[in-house]
Amino acid sequence: MIPHTISTLITYLLILLGVAFFTLLERKALSYFQIRKGPNKVGAIGIPQPLADALKLFVKEWVTPTSSNYLPFILTPTIMLILALSLWQLFPSFMLSSQMILGMLLFLCISSLTVYTTLMTGWASNSKYALLGAIRAMAQTISYEVTMTLIIIFYLFLMMQMDMVTIRSINFSMPTITLSLPLAIMWTAVILAETNRAPFD
Repeated sequence: MIPHTISTLITYLLILLGVAFFTLLERKALSYFQIRKGPNKVGAIGIPQPLADALKLFVKEWVTPTSSNYLPFILTPTIMLILALSLWQLFPSFMLSSQMILGMLLFLCISSLTVYTTLMTGWASNSKYALLGAIRAMAQTISYEVTMTLIIIFYLFLMMQMDMVTIRSINFSMPTITLSLPLAIMWTAVILAETNRAPFD
């Protein structure tokens, strides 16, 4: 139990660190596409920028709206982070000892729960404008999630499996890669649109 907990914590720390530096890579790439420098002030060519951003985030003043529902307002982002990190338990890894037979089904269930956290965030602020914005964001998320789920279901019909480890081993065969390429292109477009990343921002 303890080794599994330690490996899970190490995995989560590496994920957060990786996301921080992928964000830096994205900012650098977008800046060069737009013929500008991007983050380059912190350290050598701006590489420690994610660490400076994290430090700034932790030392910022804690502000909550006076009319908000305090407990849901604080808990909702925490739940959203827990849901995002729990998805990584499903992916094949040397660090994680667990393997789920219906991993893809659980992936769809957990990823659909983020819709409720978006709505709860707007409701917890006790502001009608924030609630309207949350409803709009929720409707947009649901519309993209329907497309994402259909792409995944079609892919699962090709694989005839829901276990991610087995799917990974099947993927090495050439016909599967050929059939999956159009799905991968559509999947990339949908997840970029759902997360409001460029060029869909």
